[in-house]
Amino acid sequence: MAISDQPTIYDELLDLFAGTAHADRLQNFRLSADKQSRLDLLLEKNRDGRLASSDRAELDEFERLEHLGRMLKARLRQKKT
Repeated sequence: MAISDQPTIYDELLDLFAGTAHADRLQNFRLSADKQSRLDLLLEKNRDGRLASSDRAELDEFERLEHLGRMLKARLRQKKT
């Protein structure tokens, strides 16, 4: 597969969010206590080998969104410099 010069959907979304007036809120975003507790439980189940397939799908979604959040925060830091 050839490398494309076109931005990925991630790049387009990151640019959109990073250009908002809410950049500080995005930079400081943290999961709610309920969501963090759920994530902690899923991670514990994963470590213990007790993760059901439905839990796996939920944990995968957390991981995808965590990756997107990290990329967004990096993009916001780049825009500040």
